[in-house]
Amino acid sequence: MRVGLFITEPKGPDALGKLRDRIARGADDGFSSAWISNIFGLDALTALAVTGSQVPGIELGTAVVPSYPRHPAALAQQALTVNAALDGRLALGIGLSHRVVIEDMYGYGFERPARHMREYLSVLLPLVRGERADFDGETLRAHVQLSTPGAGDMPVLIAALAPRMLKLAGEKADGTVLWMTGPKTVAGHVAPAVTEAARAAGRPAPRIVCALPVCVTDDADAARARAGEVFAGYGDLPSYRAMLDREGAAGPADVAITGNEDEVAAQLTALAEAGVTDFVAAEYVRDDDRTRRFLKTLF
Repeated sequence: MRVGLFITEPKGPDALGKLRDRIARGADDGFSSAWISNIFGLDALTALAVTGSQVPGIELGTAVVPSYPRHPAALAQQALTVNAALDGRLALGIGLSHRVVIEDMYGYGFERPARHMREYLSVLLPLVRGERADFDGETLRAHVQLSTPGAGDMPVLIAALAPRMLKLAGEKADGTVLWMTGPKTVAGHVAPAVTEAARAAGRPAPRIVCALPVCVTDDADAARARAGEVFAGYGDLPSYRAMLDREGAAGPADVAITGNEDEVAAQLTALAEAGVTDFVAAEYVRDDDRTRRFLKTLF
């Protein structure tokens, strides 16, 4: 199981400099990848192109870019440009986002989201693989060929939690990016569905990228309580709520990876045994002592 780093978006006028420094520190610490979200601050792809081009070696991923606000051909062009700037180190994670964002904030319809993602991939995937996209769907159309460099070597992952999305992740994409999804749910729901879909489609074994909050500490109860505060909002979003319910978790605090070195190591082993290929650590309580213990546990 590869271990990546989830970077909370830096704030302030020097946000890009802070991001560059955090990616560089992650690379020096031995992380195989670094991931950022695309929410309402930095544009994730642009930020990775600017900062990641200054830090060699480490894979850089989006977790995730919402699909609805960008036509798939426009996203393909941007992602390929970023991949070229990063010398082929981009992992493009895309997702539906949530109804409250897409309908209430952006003003798009959110009906039949799995149909939207299937049609989106029907345009996006040929383009990022250097092929022409010719597609006329119910919600999307495209007849375009790109000449952007960087095609052919960029994994495309989708934020897939529900059965239809997991089928798409294995059948069409290169795997899935998870959040707020614990080992029981990975083992019993995510891994079997996405792996079988890939096998049936004759595709390589999919990546299962699992991001979770992490804190190495001797006071696990306090760390879980803090996770419950920091990540409370995710427990109210329907897609994550469904995964927490599958896990038997009352809220985000119950899927946070917390405890001393041995306890955290055991939880990471459980994720690997469940089928996770890439664990992405979201360290949410930072101080020098905890960070040293955190890195010692991971590496």
